[in-house]
Amino acid sequence: MIPNGVDVEVAVQYNDGFVENVFAFANNINTMEGGTHLTGFRSALTRTFNNYAQANGLFKKDKFTLSGEDVREGLTAVVSVKLKEPQFEGQTKTKLGNSEVKGIVEAMVNESLGAFLEENPPVARRIAELRAGHLVLNYDDDEKRIEKETGLTTKYALDTSPLVRLFMKTREVEP
Repeated sequence: MIPNGVDVEVAVQYNDGFVENVFAFANNINTMEGGTHLTGFRSALTRTFNNYAQANGLFKKDKFTLSGEDVREGLTAVVSVKLKEPQFEGQTKTKLGNSEVKGIVEAMVNESLGAFLEENPPVARRIAELRAGHLVLNYDDDEKRIEKETGLTTKYALDTSPLVRLFMKTREVEP
């Protein structure tokens, strides 16, 4: 149990896709419309990841941050809270309304996710690469090193979105 008798459990896994699958529960009731627990989770996820990325220089630009939508792409998560007196909005109990739950979930996710990212820098870097594409810091440095070592240059097959970066190495030949 954490503050105010609220138990919070969160499971998170990323994949290479772009679809967000987040499932929220309050006292084992599926809150399909979300609620304060889901708002707290999303807010903490975005803030914690951006803070970690800024502090560890993962982005080229100092003031760059990912949007919440960007951070949640490819995310599968389950957010479950158990509390003594849940307040649901509406007759169908599909949205949790307890305002104090938002802050409790935010604090827990911030602390736990922040610790995880600090302990697993390669995972944090991989998430940043998948979500920010060429805006991640060391791509250019790696490309320059590879070009110098191999004589190959980078040609982008598709660069219409910062989240999509397909590239192939080609050898430049003078005519």
